[in-house]
Amino acid sequence: MGRSSRSIAIQNYLPHRDPMLMVDIISEISNEAVSTTFLIEEDNIFVSKGELQEVALIENAAQTCAAIVGQSFFFDENDNERENVRVLGFISSIKRVSIKRLPKVGEEIVTKGVLVSKVDSGETVICVMQVSTLLGDIEIMNAELNLFLQKQ
Repeated sequence: MGRSSRSIAIQNYLPHRDPMLMVDIISEISNEAVSTTFLIEEDNIFVSKGELQEVALIENAAQTCAAIVGQSFFFDENDNERENVRVLGFISSIKRVSIKRLPKVGEEIVTKGVLVSKVDSGETVICVMQVSTLLGDIEIMNAELNLFLQKQ
């Protein structure tokens, strides 16, 4: 069963807050896939010379993918929100990344992640994710990321 971000706050999926939050809307999410959108604004800390820098594209990809595995920390098996959850998450490795173009201020990117594999101990999750970022119909970035998330 998928969820819509229009009824659930992004903060319920990601531990990030401004200025490090690189996802505006979770448009689709399930246990295996996720799609997000992000509008590039001029005051973003990773904008330089009118373009969102590479590190921000990778961070956007990681946050998009973390939303899939992070939801197990923020929701119980009955789909009820858990209160006062703190999660530590980071990219443990980047197996591959290809960046073809940097998005400009005012452009909106769509990032799609797919879960490849996951090991979940209940307190920690390690996963491999395939992710791609689109600007309209054009893929501007794709990667394979390993993520580590831990309940605090």
